[in-house]
Amino acid sequence: MTVTALILLGVAALAPLVPVPRRFPWWIVPALTALALGGAALAAAATTPVTGFALGATVVLAVLAASTGGAPMVHVAFRLARRRDASGPNPNAGPLRGGRTIGVLERAAVSATILAGWPEGLAVVLAVKGLARYPELREPHASEQFIIGTFTSVLWAAAAAGVGHALVT
Repeated sequence: MTVTALILLGVAALAPLVPVPRRFPWWIVPALTALALGGAALAAAATTPVTGFALGATVVLAVLAASTGGAPMVHVAFRLARRRDASGPNPNAGPLRGGRTIGVLERAAVSATILAGWPEGLAVVLAVKGLARYPELREPHASEQFIIGTFTSVLWAAAAAGVGHALVT
């Protein structure tokens, strides 16, 4: 089951990086990524704690799955928010620039702090992000975009780190 969990973590990490032809629906990558992480969680729950190479692979794959897999989930959250508020502007074209890069770094930091056993690091990561974005949050719809993106990113990163933690303990 350890190998299955690691393979599924790898799928969750790599699926968002594979270009998908336009003939496929937009939700294929988020669905595949979420199913892979869910399968990894189930497999991780049925294993004994990993050691050696598997331990290193678990940490690397969990952080990668958190970093890359969160982007499709944020895209889904923005689409759901846009559907509920059809009168508002496109959240992807909002006032906050550099969100994808910041999101990858944020998810990597969140998952690393959880896997390192330092949950207080979550507060540090979120405080730094909030302080850095503070001047931009006065723009129309910026705070909504910030909250949706941040919450989705942090939840995804915590889930990926949780799978890694389940394999380690």
